[in-house]
Amino acid sequence: MAKFQAPKGVSEYFPPRSAHFEYIRQTIIDAAKGSGYELMELPVFEETELFARGVGESTDVVRKEMYTFEDRGGRSITLRPEGTAGVMRATIEHNLDRGQLPVKVYYSGAFFRAERPQAGRYRQFYQVGVEAIGLSDPLIDVEVIAVADRAFRQLGLKNYRLEITSLGDSLTRANYLNDLRTYISKIDLDEETAARAEINPLRLFDDKRDAIKAALVNAPVLMDYLTPESAQDFAAVQAALTDLNISFVVNKRMVRGLDYYTGTAFEFVHEGLGAQSGIGGGGRYDGLMSQLGGANLSGIGFGLGVDRILLACEVEGLSLPDNSGLDLFIVPLGNAPEALAIAESLRDRGIRVGFAYGDRSLKGAMKAADKSGARFSLVLGADELESGVLTLKEMSSGVTQSVTLSALANHMVALIAQFGEDF
Repeated sequence: MAKFQAPKGVSEYFPPRSAHFEYIRQTIIDAAKGSGYELMELPVFEETELFARGVGESTDVVRKEMYTFEDRGGRSITLRPEGTAGVMRATIEHNLDRGQLPVKVYYSGAFFRAERPQAGRYRQFYQVGVEAIGLSDPLIDVEVIAVADRAFRQLGLKNYRLEITSLGDSLTRANYLNDLRTYISKIDLDEETAARAEINPLRLFDDKRDAIKAALVNAPVLMDYLTPESAQDFAAVQAALTDLNISFVVNKRMVRGLDYYTGTAFEFVHEGLGAQSGIGGGGRYDGLMSQLGGANLSGIGFGLGVDRILLACEVEGLSLPDNSGLDLFIVPLGNAPEALAIAESLRDRGIRVGFAYGDRSLKGAMKAADKSGARFSLVLGADELESGVLTLKEMSSGVTQSVTLSALANHMVALIAQFGEDF
């Protein structure tokens, strides 16, 4: 019988690499929580129209990459390709925008795009995102960027680059798009590309074909059209980043892949990843909430790719902590029920305890203890249970110490505190 395999283009994680994946995801979440962002848990699927209207009809995401299906009620449903539209929908639906502003939330989980799979580019991928909704302040923009930068630094990443730009306000874009359309009208485009450009000319800058890239070399640059207000905000973002010692380069030709972006936009790039060098990015999306039926509030956020960040850490050879290891491994000798009860009481104290199940020889059980990665082990036989005195063995050194059964839990808690995160 043929073995089942995961669908093509799905990123999945299992031990021991899954511990590194979990560490990266939690590091980003901790950075977000440290700046006051709270959890928002989102549906994995939404009404298709939410993404069509929120992400943009002209984007590759909506036109080519969404997993869309009809449910049993005849409704068009789409697996989420990104997180911001869902956050906006939830904010509007639950009236979060009517309370204290800004609304600051983070989310994490799997997202789905029907792309051509390659290294760092998956059909199911994982992100951690943050959104700050309700205030138009350059310092909020900087805070969002700083959350990501802090997470990368805490992971130990070094070879990444922050690229920033400004996509301006509505007046900026109106003036720019008028001249850009005039420029594009002189380019010989195929029918599909022309139709795409008619909806949103900026999407042409996403086109990877050499002919299109060559045709756009002399195209007008959006940043040359910034209104005084937009230019002032962007200057304030750059000044604040400099004050925080966050290095950046201004990329005047950056165009984010989703239509809702305005004002500050940014991307973190890691050259060690080759073609798929982006490890996360985001930007401001003033007007998106009102476009989805809510109040006319501004917002800014990011989505960081956990898959690509893990690849970047591996490229740099970083040694990521493995927090999945055991503190103690118990080997029972002929008294498994009593030994399991002791293991459960230790687990209730927060001690990570492994257990040698099955009818194993002492030699086989100790091999299991060694493979478990536990720092300590102990054998629980009739003699130990009767005397109440146990021999605790440190697996790395072979050094043993005696501890009473009644003091075992407190002794293990003290050892864990003594060794801290390295335990």
